[in-house]
Amino acid sequence: MAEKQVISPGVFTNEIDQSLLPAGIGNIGAALIGPTVKGPAGIPTVVNSYSEFQATFGDTFHSGSKTTGDGTYQQYFTSYTAREYLRHSSPLTVVRVLAGAYSNASATISSSIDPGIVGGGTAATGSFTLTVPITGSSPATCSIGSVNFYITSSAQATPVGVTQSTTELWVGIGSSHTATAVANFRDIINNSASLHGLPISASIAPSLNAFTESVQITSSFAGAFGQYGIKYGGSTSGSLGTLHGLAFSTGSLTGAKSASFKQLQGGHDYNSDTFTEVLKLHTHADGEIMNSIGTIGANNVLSSGSKDNLRWEIASVNQSRGTFSLKIRRGDDNIKKKKTVETWNNVSLDPNQQNYIAKVIGDQKWILNQSGGTDPYLALSGSYPNKSKYVRVEVLADTPNYLDENGNLRLPAASASLPSVASGSNSGSFGGSFSGGDDGTVQNPKNFYQNITDTNSQGLNLNVAANGKTAYEDAINLLGNQDEYDINLVLMPGVTGGGSGGDSLINKAINMCEDRGDCFVVADPTLYNTAITTATDEALSRNSSYAAMYWPWVQIRDADLGTNVWVPPSTVVAGVYTFNDKVSHPWFAPAGLNRGGISSAVQAERKLTHSNRDTLYEGNVNPIATFPGQGVCIWGQKTLQKKASALDRVNVRRLLIKLKKFIASTSRFLVFEQNNTQTRARFLNIVNPYMEQVQSNSGLSAFRVVMDDSNNTPDIVDRNILYGQIFIQPTRTAEFIILDFTVQPTGATFPE
Repeated sequence: MAEKQVISPGVFTNEIDQSLLPAGIGNIGAALIGPTVKGPAGIPTVVNSYSEFQATFGDTFHSGSKTTGDGTYQQYFTSYTAREYLRHSSPLTVVRVLAGAYSNASATISSSIDPGIVGGGTAATGSFTLTVPITGSSPATCSIGSVNFYITSSAQATPVGVTQSTTELWVGIGSSHTATAVANFRDIINNSASLHGLPISASIAPSLNAFTESVQITSSFAGAFGQYGIKYGGSTSGSLGTLHGLAFSTGSLTGAKSASFKQLQGGHDYNSDTFTEVLKLHTHADGEIMNSIGTIGANNVLSSGSKDNLRWEIASVNQSRGTFSLKIRRGDDNIKKKKTVETWNNVSLDPNQQNYIAKVIGDQKWILNQSGGTDPYLALSGSYPNKSKYVRVEVLADTPNYLDENGNLRLPAASASLPSVASGSNSGSFGGSFSGGDDGTVQNPKNFYQNITDTNSQGLNLNVAANGKTAYEDAINLLGNQDEYDINLVLMPGVTGGGSGGDSLINKAINMCEDRGDCFVVADPTLYNTAITTATDEALSRNSSYAAMYWPWVQIRDADLGTNVWVPPSTVVAGVYTFNDKVSHPWFAPAGLNRGGISSAVQAERKLTHSNRDTLYEGNVNPIATFPGQGVCIWGQKTLQKKASALDRVNVRRLLIKLKKFIASTSRFLVFEQNNTQTRARFLNIVNPYMEQVQSNSGLSAFRVVMDDSNNTPDIVDRNILYGQIFIQPTRTAEFIILDFTVQPTGATFPE
């Protein structure tokens, strides 16, 4: 490995391999890159257990359409690998891969309290305008207060057999736009006051292919009901929702049905986001699966609700204090059996208070900049750290200084920004649901398990930048920052050699590990059902001690799906590495019957003969062997280095990684200290005991550490360098056991 250029201050480690043959610091985890069910995309996220991984990134999911119900349940390789790894060790840094213009889901919470009523002032008056289409046979519904106006294309005002009541009025507008139809609608509202009991009036403002009724709200109406609003929809388009108070919505429905609302208070137009849209909740997780919006069934069940998405609820509101409670619930619950995952009590919209909702829940978001470039980086937006595991808050309507010095409501109109007790029906997010999540660019149907290809690996095309390749490259580039991400292993299950996209990503990951000098790649050489020579060709096309390859594929049991599935070797090798480190140390070989067994394996893709294992080992591929009564296990520990030296073995490379990480991290405290004998003694007092401990645990045969005047000459010191040399002799493993059996005649004596 080339020596790093010394420019800015820091600790720099070099390797000098003189082992050629003739012709810490706490738990350091792995990095896992790949698609997941949910979770933040492109953001390295640390988990410490598989249950935490499931909560953040999901596990089993339905691969087909949520609408048609086709497809089957699947799991990504990422989930299996995380489970294998986290069985024995933690932490694990996960980078979820999504391609293209993916996005998270959100929900807007609107205000619905009339400020005149809450503050004890004059009730709001004003008008809203309803635009109704005249085409189509299905009736549209307009709800004002507690009365439903059914608007039909029939010319008659009341369908045969239907009796108008205090809660239901039928308005026939005819099959074409006529003055008679418009007048009929106006008269039903204006002349039926004794029937519907609403202090409202309507006037005509006809337009092409539709008509507009301007409905006037009076103070007595607002005072009597406390809330006012309109609901408009049709049997074919679903419900737009009941909009109360200062809620405002403009949108298009199926069949060009539309509704617009305008309300006035005290001569001021409150038809703005400042007072109508109070909060916006954004899920931390990206993707379509976070969308819970859909039809609402019995007991408030969301048709698109699942264990992986969310819904919200405003549980209580205290207008005198300006506080309310927000609940985050699982998307698959119902009104009788709520599954509340988080509760945030007594939060406020007053930014001057400690219980300001953005402070309490958090509003920060990581943004990936310079995606697709050679040096992408993450930037943090927002002011307050995220304390919620599920959502961040965007405050749309602050109420500064909600209370005066006496603790009383300072401005009655300020209470208009308080959300009402609701689960979303007044916000356009029905049932407290979330919407807007997008998976970005994805291949459908996705290829899973043994069916993956270079162009469709679990829905990602590794050959096309916008379809997955760039997302993997960004993840690898981000992990190249060793100051930010302390990892010792890189795993990319689903990225295999043999295709241009997979080959490119594997090479990039190896180059990243070599540049860091402190982590190792377990790469998959081939797709399922390929020849041994294909695997060895892939391994021999590379030359690095920072990577290893294993073959063949392995079948494991998926208890969640109740079936056996095929997975690439890296999926299970991750668990072997962590088991090896758990029962021994990284400098022991993660192979053999003692530490190389794959307990989760049902079978290997093929049972290797001794000749097969020879071919693989000569090609620098580690065999996954099957032995009767012993099961499936790893039977090799070669790196991809071609030259025969100590570093062509996995255990030696991992020993070097362990030593370098410990010594570099502890030496960091010596940077900017005086370059004298005392500082050198501090270094030796740290390093020597650690090396002795490694030696006593069979990691080293011998070592020597030099940091004195012999290598810190005046010239070195004058260049502000503290120079140290560490000589080690790694303990070799016994991979080849040769036993001579000599048959002697009767009466012969055995040699001493």
